[in-house]
Amino acid sequence: MIMEIIKKIYHKLYANRFELFFAISLITLFGSLIFPTALFEDTFMPVFLLAHIFSGIILISKRRTLTFIFTGLFVISLFVYGRDMMMQPKETDMFQFGQMGIYFVFYIIVTVDIIGQIWKANHVSKNVIIGLMSGYIALGLVAFFMFLTIEMATPGSFEGLYTDANDIAQKTDSLMYYSFITLLTIGYGDIIPLTTIAQKAAVLTGLAGQFYIVIITAVVVEKYIRHSVKDN
Repeated sequence: MIMEIIKKIYHKLYANRFELFFAISLITLFGSLIFPTALFEDTFMPVFLLAHIFSGIILISKRRTLTFIFTGLFVISLFVYGRDMMMQPKETDMFQFGQMGIYFVFYIIVTVDIIGQIWKANHVSKNVIIGLMSGYIALGLVAFFMFLTIEMATPGSFEGLYTDANDIAQKTDSLMYYSFITLLTIGYGDIIPLTTIAQKAAVLTGLAGQFYIVIITAVVVEKYIRHSVKDN
């Protein structure tokens, strides 16, 4: 009986996997517009990131190997988050690289998998459109964790961050903003990559954003137009 209920819940979640991932993505990105910034960054943000990994498990659950990997990442994330909650901030520095690595790997894999599902879709439905948007947001989050890791490894890699404090948590909003501005190739110039690795990461992010729009989005639009003509 319990297994049947779990299966029904799973099938419902899988049928709406793109919507689930997209909704959590929006909350993760724009939650600070609703909740106080300090409360959101310290308490809600880690929870939403864990929820993102869970939604990623649902997203790729048809692939057993990837499901096993994501489940392991989810368990490790819970462990690291629990250690962070129990320790003083200065004692958690050694775990921060582990966290960034977990999230960075997660968003790379989930972005590739979303693109694969979109690419193989024979019919452009609402789910495919939401999947297309989810993939673009996931690509921005890949860039965010890449930039964040660079700043953690080499402080001062970016000029113009909101704060000059050494606490990396206080720089996350600025780096999140910079990631999507670079992905969109808007380039206001208020944040500047200074080190060579930061500059190369910025170029890679801009190229990835353009490739996604020019190739992936174009393929989806072409499929939509082709099927619309056939239906008519």
